[in-house]
Amino acid sequence: MRLAPRSLHARLLVLSALASTAALGVAGFTVASVLERFVIEGLDERLDSQLTLLASVVAADGRIDRARLEQRLATLQAGPGWRWRIMTPTETTGSSDFPILDPGPPHHRPPDIARDDSSRLIPMEGASEAGVPVHARRLTIQTDAGPVTITAAAPRDVVLRPIRGALMPLFGVLILLAGLLTTATLVQLRVGMRPLRRLREQLTELRTGLRGTVDEDQPTELRPLAAELNALAAQNAAALAGARQSAANLAHALKTPVAALAIDVRDDPARSAQVARIDTTIRHHLARARVQVANHRMATALAPAVADLVETVGRLHLDRGVDFAIAIPDDLSVALDPHDLDELLGNLLDNAARYASRGVTIEAHRARDDARRIEVAVSDDGPGIPTAARDKVMQPGVRLDEQGDGHGFGLAIAIDLTAIYGGSLTLEDATPSGLRVVLTLPTA
Repeated sequence: MRLAPRSLHARLLVLSALASTAALGVAGFTVASVLERFVIEGLDERLDSQLTLLASVVAADGRIDRARLEQRLATLQAGPGWRWRIMTPTETTGSSDFPILDPGPPHHRPPDIARDDSSRLIPMEGASEAGVPVHARRLTIQTDAGPVTITAAAPRDVVLRPIRGALMPLFGVLILLAGLLTTATLVQLRVGMRPLRRLREQLTELRTGLRGTVDEDQPTELRPLAAELNALAAQNAAALAGARQSAANLAHALKTPVAALAIDVRDDPARSAQVARIDTTIRHHLARARVQVANHRMATALAPAVADLVETVGRLHLDRGVDFAIAIPDDLSVALDPHDLDELLGNLLDNAARYASRGVTIEAHRARDDARRIEVAVSDDGPGIPTAARDKVMQPGVRLDEQGDGHGFGLAIAIDLTAIYGGSLTLEDATPSGLRVVLTLPTA
């Protein structure tokens, strides 16, 4: 059974609440104890005054002066439940319902006010016949007839009543203080946990490709963690770059020889089939390698990437006078590596410019059925591709037009790259004529 909360915020809050509760409990108990001691001391002073009055009616020979006692009775009636008693060697007088008292163990008795052999004061506790707790003081004096014991008792409620009256507002203050401490703790936790929240946000941006490192200007406790995270990010980036470079080198090393070999043996069906099989195997394993190293956390702004590509492709086809029209909002970003995006759109733009009569249009918008997807459309006003031939033209090394340069791999490469990132590529008719290539790519 797990008792500790999973949240650090909750753990700190619980620990702070427990510590505050314990501290306030100790404070309340201490204040109550001190208050009780002061109240009992006040009560003892009143009882000692009564003992002094009672001692004044005892003569040296141990007899009780009844006349003087009658004069003192009015003063002895301090309130309901107050009792007194005088015990001499020959007689006992006092309240008729005097309580049963117990001085308690000797080591629990507080120091006596007077500790000589002639007289001493002993605090006592007990209860009346009705069960009402009482607090008493006993004085023993020496007379010619022997020791005389004088006892005065008061209801314990005399002590408890002022303590209750004082503790009620004290508890209110403690509850208010607990509320203030809880509020202060919440504020401290919110301020103290802010660097962790900021570091989490930076990690999210690092994961999604919006930033390359986290800020190392952190509190002392978090600075080593930030440095380790940046080192890990740099190591992953280096490994990714190495793998990507190896994949790119392999692609460039094999693409041209295989394409040339396919053209050379296109009139030999058997050899052409074997070359196609080799090409399929190479592209399969190359695609698997690229899937493993594809950086799905990248966020590449679409509009500037397309603008750069249009400028490059436009210079390649400058002699044809192709016009490019771009309709891409500035806030669109795709979760593709910029190099892969350049290769993907570069092949499509190059094909569109090669077959366009006058112009090429590039547009993009968020998918209507899925806000996590972006649709990019590349349209030309050329002859287009018949619907029946579209499946064939999407195969590697297949060209419908055998004139001009090119090996028929551009569209196949675009299809592979799109699939690597979980997207799709479709061919449609452009309006009023031409081919419209629609890409569906993940948004960043």
